[in-house]
Amino acid sequence: MGLSKTQRKLRIRRRIRKVSFGTNDRPRLSVFRSNTGIYVQVIDDIKGTTLFAASSRDKDLASAKGNKTEIAKLVGKTIAEKCKKAGIDKVAFDRGGNLYHGRVKSLAEGAREAGLKF
Repeated sequence: MGLSKTQRKLRIRRRIRKVSFGTNDRPRLSVFRSNTGIYVQVIDDIKGTTLFAASSRDKDLASAKGNKTEIAKLVGKTIAEKCKKAGIDKVAFDRGGNLYHGRVKSLAEGAREAGLKF
């Protein structure tokens, strides 16, 4: 019998985390997607700290109108602007076991449009 959806996602997440590692020069951009929102963190894995975070539930984005993919693009632009202010222009993208499609892709495109490189 095959893997369930959650088991498959967990297996993919573990495989991605083997190679995706955040340093001070190139932190990890971690994405979590729930049914209602999307959350992103910029993490330095060496120190074990979260440098920046943004989500669709932030006060400035909670009032934004549009569908989930449009809001995810705004979240990507927001996190990229925070990184650019701190002098970070390169990150390692960690999609967290999600397929690079839909909201995750939209978030990545928004971050790239704002000047972030991965």
